[in-house]
Amino acid sequence: MARAAAAPDTVGTMTEITDAIAALVGGTPLVELAQVAPEYGVRFFAKLEGQNPTGSVKDRIVLRMLQRARELGALAPGQAIVEASTGNTGLAVAMLGRRLGHPVEICVPESVYPEIGRLLRAHHATVRWVPRQAGIKSALEVAARVAREEGAFFLDQFGNEENVRTHYETTAHEILEALPRVDAFVAGIGTGGTITGVGRRLKEANPHCRVVGVEPRLGVHLQGLTSLEEGFIPPLLDESLLDGKLLVGNRHAVSHARRVLGSEGLFVGISSGAVMHAAMRVASRLGSGNVVLIFADGGAKYLSTEIWEAADPEAAYDPEDPIDDVLWW
Repeated sequence: MARAAAAPDTVGTMTEITDAIAALVGGTPLVELAQVAPEYGVRFFAKLEGQNPTGSVKDRIVLRMLQRARELGALAPGQAIVEASTGNTGLAVAMLGRRLGHPVEICVPESVYPEIGRLLRAHHATVRWVPRQAGIKSALEVAARVAREEGAFFLDQFGNEENVRTHYETTAHEILEALPRVDAFVAGIGTGGTITGVGRRLKEANPHCRVVGVEPRLGVHLQGLTSLEEGFIPPLLDESLLDGKLLVGNRHAVSHARRVLGSEGLFVGISSGAVMHAAMRVASRLGSGNVVLIFADGGAKYLSTEIWEAADPEAAYDPEDPIDDVLWW
């Protein structure tokens, strides 16, 4: 535990650092959302991933990826790390990479919220901005080019199998320990790692568990989520695991994030609002049972949007918006 008190620029051994950080990553609470759950026999349980050290679910995968890369010799001591991110993964790489003594460069689309750049710089990461029109796909291309040309290690959250493995072995395990029966699982589609890893293990435990993915409608920007309609299918996403998919717009994502804050006192991110909206639609089809939601991060990174200042968290809530499309297989 002495490692946690060391000066920020002090570089220790892999074992010392990972022992200190690993104690803080994962083990997040699964809490019941009694105030926002439907009145009929459906119970909502949210996995609060904002409780991780940098405030998101991405700490889990970055810790595992760096551990494995170091063990396999793919990441040498002091070697630069480059990654493409819209925020959360970049912050996790910046924090963990610096602790391990690696320079970190994050390729970031200009469409991200202003706090993302500030937080990355606070962690001493170099930020390489990518035009907003290009999005995450081009940011990935830039990161891969930097790795080739400058000899950096490309973490590649969208293609690294440790992403899926981490969620299968840790996130899903924690959920099942806390709640042995899960009837539906709702999560955002970003890299595809969370919904694939967790969804696979939950279906092994209960073959009747419904796995529902959440993505933004075409042309809508929801931080951390990927629109498959834009033509980029995350390589890690196993679509055969999905029983349904819901496309969510900004209005519902924001209104439900505010609703969770007002009703449950949980300050969650905007993608969590989208997941909350999808869960309400899932509940109307499920009838009864336990629904687990992934709340991927907290709301502090989105304060510049001023969405939290509206007086009535229920004002924009409409559970049956006809422009949200539910696609069921």
